[in-house]
Amino acid sequence: MSFYINNTNPNRPGPISGNPLNGICEKVLIETTKVFDACVSQTTETGVILPVTGFNPANPVQPLTFVSAQNQIGADVVVSDIVIDRLDQTPNYANVSMTITIPLTVTYRDANGTIGTASSSITVNKSAVLFVPQPSFTPIDIKANAVFSSTIGTTTAENTFTVTGCLQIVVKVTAVVDLLVPSYGYPVIPPCQACQNCSACAGVGDLPLYPTASNINRF
Repeated sequence: MSFYINNTNPNRPGPISGNPLNGICEKVLIETTKVFDACVSQTTETGVILPVTGFNPANPVQPLTFVSAQNQIGADVVVSDIVIDRLDQTPNYANVSMTITIPLTVTYRDANGTIGTASSSITVNKSAVLFVPQPSFTPIDIKANAVFSSTIGTTTAENTFTVTGCLQIVVKVTAVVDLLVPSYGYPVIPPCQACQNCSACAGVGDLPLYPTASNINRF
């Protein structure tokens, strides 16, 4: 059983049926990242030069044939050189510009037909007009996620490919805030499987899963 498998308990996440106000029991103060504005772009990038290093397996036989390039798994997109240039006529909006560097894994085939991978990156400049709140004690942060994918490319020099690919970028204006939200309370967590030998768990299962704040004495 899980939240979504053979579970009919109403205290679980999922689609709402009926009146969404039913079951709201408290106002909860949570610390979270609030997104004030965001935009997405998709472009076709041509003539992208990808020098490659860190071959796996090592010492491939030249020349190399390009197969594909995509975001490097586990590597973060780096956002730098952020400039927020507020618009004189509408000061709550600004032209937000930045440099985005995307680590890539490039797949190739060497002269012997052996498939291998190597590391590279693509750096692009991005700007967009976005709503940016006025300065406050809580700082505003500019974040970006980016995905680059290519299956079209040629070898233009030793260990260098020139490729055409699809670039998708999402830019967000965010801040970490304390937010008051309505809540249905804690979910009921279903068991993963029946306990085969619970003698060592005597008493442990009687503890509540979450701390309670239902009985608060005012002063």
